[in-house]
Formats: sequence, C-alpha cells, structure tokens
Amino acid sequence: MAKLAVVTGASRGIGREIAVTLAKDGWDVAFSHVAPDAEADETAGLIRATGRRALAIRCDVGLKAEVGKFYEVVTQHFGTVPGLLVNNAGIQTWSPLLELKEEDWDRVIRTNLKGCFLNTQRAAQLMVERGLRGVIINLGSACNWMAFPRLVDYTASKGGIEQFTKVAALELGPHGIRVNCVAPGAIEHERTKQEAPQYAQNWARITPLRRVGTTDDVARAVRFLAGPDAAFVTGQTLFVDGGAFSVPNWPQEYNRDQG
Repeated sequence: MAKLAVVTGASRGIGREIAVTLAKDGWDVAFSHVAPDAEADETAGLIRATGRRALAIRCDVGLKAEVGKFYEVVTQHFGTVPGLLVNNAGIQTWSPLLELKEEDWDRVIRTNLKGCFLNTQRAAQLMVERGLRGVIINLGSACNWMAFPRLVDYTASKGGIEQFTKVAALELGPHGIRVNCVAPGAIEHERTKQEAPQYAQNWARITPLRRVGTTDDVARAVRFLAGPDAAFVTGQTLFVDGGAFSVPNWPQEYNRDQG
C-alpha cells in the first residue's frame, strides 16, 4: 500500500516544497490550503509530476469541523489513513505588543497553535485506530529559541508548538507514533522576498554558513525526521538556521567579521 502524507498549508512556500519533496520520496500527498485555487492546483501538479497522487482540499486548520471533514475526505479518497502529518500551516502579524489587536492575536493562535493541535489529534486518532506507527512533524520557528520583537502572537504560537510537540511525543510514543518539530531560521521564499528585498543578503552576512536558508533545506529536514534514519528520534526540535541563532551576542563584532 502506498504511503500517505498530509501537509497543512502546502499551496506555496515551505509547505509546497515539503509536499513535493515527500512525493519524490514515495509519498502520496493530501494537503490543506486557504490560498487561491490556482496555487493549490500548481502544487498538486508538481506532486503528480513525481508519479504520486495528490489531493488539495480547502480547509481552515483552526476549525474543528473543517479539520474533521478534511480527514474524512482524505481517507475516503485514498482508502487509507495518513502515516505522516506535517503541521506547516501558519500565519503572522507584525505589530508591537502594546498595539496588537485582539482579533489578530486570536487569528494567529487559532491557525498556528490550535491548528497544530486539531490536526495532530485527528491524525493520531486515525493512526491509533489502524495500529499505524506514524510520524507527526510540526513546524516551529527560530523564535522558539530567541525573542522576536513585533511578533509576540507568532512567537507565542511557535513556542507553544514546541512544548506541544514534547507532550504529544510522550503521550503518543507508546502507540509507536513519533512527534518532532522542525524550526526554520531565515528562509528565503516568496513572502520573505516581498517583506525585505535584501533578505538573503542581510541574513547571509550574520549566519555562520554565510548564506540564507532555502525551502529545500527545511524540506530535507522534514524528510529526515519522517524516514527510518530517525526511527529513534521523538520529542525533539531540529533547528534549520545555518547556525544563525547559536551566535552569542558578544560586545564586539567578532562573530560577524570572521570568514
């Protein structure tokens, strides 16, 4: 029976790269999205070009009813339950703490953190019911490690995801289900290019590997954690940041001037 993966928020960016990478690795892929259908169709086409099956479903990951319907459609369409879930869907707002609107806080927490919970819960229920030794991978952020100003809602959601990952790993481990977190650092893709035209140049300058991250870097980390080489890895967070957030804040410019 073919392997089935679910990736949330895979219509573009990091999610798309993860979905296509998994397809190349032999997974059929179902993914949720709220983006324009044309973007989702493009992702589905890239998946099918690898020879694997694809299914795109419009779904708000923060609404339990929609998440439940999503998995119902997925299991009916593929005739099996997912053995891999990647919780990638996420949004952010830029706002100082003192000016952040309540509705923006609620929207970010609902999508990023509650969405991770709802999808993990339903996918894990299906895995346990079928006796499937599955894998769940949650997307965190470099802000799991450091405080990011003007991103208090996003930072809170991603920090919550890291702790959620640890608890889920403890509870689901006896069922043979592994749960880990991938935390990207500065990754260049459509959104970050729009936010800062010099994004790659600026981040490469302060990153020990002297380059910015790519969506492929993140997808490869997900592929590793999803595969047999990580069979004894659970409850962990893997930072994919080129070492940028391990650099100590020395009073001199030593770290940035070397190399």
